[in-house]
Amino acid sequence: MNPLIPTCADLASEEVLDAFDDMVNPPGLTNHWATAQVDHDVLAVRSLNVPPVAQGDTITGQLYLGGRLARSYGQPVHTRWRPDRVDRRTTIEGWELRTATVCPAGQPGVHVRLEVTNTAAQERQLRLGVWLASAVTQAAPWRQAEPPQAPNRVQRTGTRVTGTDGSAWAVQELVVPHGAEVIPGGARVVEATVMVGAGQSLTWDYVHAISAQEEHARAAADAMVAGASQALAQSEASWNSSLAALFDPTNPEFSGALPVLDTSDADLRRLYWWGAVGVLWFRRDNPASVLGRTYDTLMPRYWQTTTFIWDYSLSSHVHAQLDPAVMRRQIAHWVGLDIEQHFGTEWLTGGPVGYWYSVNHYAMTRLVRDYLAFTGDRAFLDEELTTPDGVTRPLREHVRSWARHWHTLRSASGLADYGEIDNLLECVSSYVHEVASLNAANVWCLRTAAEIADLDGETAEAARLRAEAEELVTLVRELYIPGAGHFHARQPDGTLVPTKHCYDFATVGTTIAADLPEQVREEMVRFFDTELRTPSWMRALAPSDPDAGYSLRADHQWNGAYPAWPPDSARAAIALGHPEVVADWLPGLARTANQGPPGQAHFVEEAAPPVNGGARKTPPQFPYLIDWSCSSAGSFVELVIGGIFGVHVGLDGSVSADGWVDRLDPQAALRGLHVAGTSYDIVGGRTVAHTDDRKES
Repeated sequence: MNPLIPTCADLASEEVLDAFDDMVNPPGLTNHWATAQVDHDVLAVRSLNVPPVAQGDTITGQLYLGGRLARSYGQPVHTRWRPDRVDRRTTIEGWELRTATVCPAGQPGVHVRLEVTNTAAQERQLRLGVWLASAVTQAAPWRQAEPPQAPNRVQRTGTRVTGTDGSAWAVQELVVPHGAEVIPGGARVVEATVMVGAGQSLTWDYVHAISAQEEHARAAADAMVAGASQALAQSEASWNSSLAALFDPTNPEFSGALPVLDTSDADLRRLYWWGAVGVLWFRRDNPASVLGRTYDTLMPRYWQTTTFIWDYSLSSHVHAQLDPAVMRRQIAHWVGLDIEQHFGTEWLTGGPVGYWYSVNHYAMTRLVRDYLAFTGDRAFLDEELTTPDGVTRPLREHVRSWARHWHTLRSASGLADYGEIDNLLECVSSYVHEVASLNAANVWCLRTAAEIADLDGETAEAARLRAEAEELVTLVRELYIPGAGHFHARQPDGTLVPTKHCYDFATVGTTIAADLPEQVREEMVRFFDTELRTPSWMRALAPSDPDAGYSLRADHQWNGAYPAWPPDSARAAIALGHPEVVADWLPGLARTANQGPPGQAHFVEEAAPPVNGGARKTPPQFPYLIDWSCSSAGSFVELVIGGIFGVHVGLDGSVSADGWVDRLDPQAALRGLHVAGTSYDIVGGRTVAHTDDRKES
């Protein structure tokens, strides 16, 4: 076993204590086709969805013990996530209950193996059952946050229950141990009794399959029952194989590979693996996808089948290195989408979803730049792509038009007005209109378009783009509040509203740090360090901001942050000249990588107690509305490669490194960084080129 390559056991989370109605977001599961979420008891599951077939957010499989709902005993459940499974345990009335839950490879469903041990000193009768619900349906497209569900007709045969709405079928079964006697009854609760000796353990299995065809649902349930004893081992082997493939350029599972991080710094390694696995987690190889392989954005509860342009771009480094063939296809598809009207696409139809996100043009430019830099595929710039309004032109011209799109939004001040709350951060009412972040991003987009023009030999156009960027950066600096470390947001009437949001800090810092006076850079980092950074996470909005009372949605407010904001803020602090702030912060961030892939938001320490030192994932219920995991995890990989190792890949194919990783580990190295046909090792700030062994895309 290679210690530089993670396994499921290496990635296991801390055990999370889940008591009734605690601040807990239960872990998710996937086999890259089916997705599911465990629920708050030791056996139950919810949100089993295999698009286009769905159970919505239906909870089923709740445990009954001794003739009553097990949760009603009030005993907490200990839960531990691994990529391949979720383990849960509790003890009720002297019965020790342990479950392992998997989405078996290649199956449209979920399987729970339950081991019950009698801890009493005498033989006892065990009465155990499951509460079953079915709301299965089939639908396309999915354009809402919640997956579809429908009323079902339900029928029970023995310990198997079938539900259908006529368009899809769900088959659920409780597999009882030898000698158990099934209790007759309705389809809602399936129970059995069995005598259990002192210290004896018995195994039960619960399976749940869904499909658009009744015979397929039954066959899947049969297969899961037949393979119950091998399910855990097979799931672990499948996931360990995919984890190894992440870093293997010869493995055909991906069209690329990530470099191997060789370091003795456990925190650095943990964050790197966290980011890589957090992108793998969202890979979807669903035959119903009209786009082929895709990468979802959230799971397991919200926006399934949807890929947000913004979130995909936040993991741009990973997509460009790991699966560039998929990235190329996704970019081309989005050029054909009206990115001025929607925030992404759903892959059942390939159609648009949602309203306009003002970040779209910056996000698309970032995706193209990273794809070109890592692959060297300049032919993509020549590809003729057509917009929804019928304009066909090479990709290079689309990039140029995105860089200048801000002209259409320009106000009397000279800056672009990026609209209202839903176009930006959705839960910060003052962060609207002329914000520093996206106007700074326009400077970066203009300079990126100029780089591409240089590649094409269009030196005059490159000069015009750079001159435009220089004019714009002066206007962006006018939003800065001297001495404060943060910026104004200018309103349509000219009013300047101070905003203490991390998105300004992170985006300005990662796009135009070199254009800022030294004093401004110092003040920005001081503001971040004193008002946003916390020991193990960060606040998206300073609690001293007048808008801090507006919302409790922790991805963008005072009580937490979206998973890309810490690594992007760390890269900004580095670019602004203060890597020591990041070095101090890394151990705390690494502690937060202890609950599975990054959540859509984690709480800061004041909002909820940490989990063994790691910032707690925010729960899904109102008013938080936060999913258990989010695909922008890949931003942690970019922090390590681009921020800490300081790797810069030019569009001309140049590779350089000017990082500060030696402060953490003087021997740290990135091995197998693949750029445009050449493999590099980054060792001690030096780049060493090798012959590339990367597979063809």
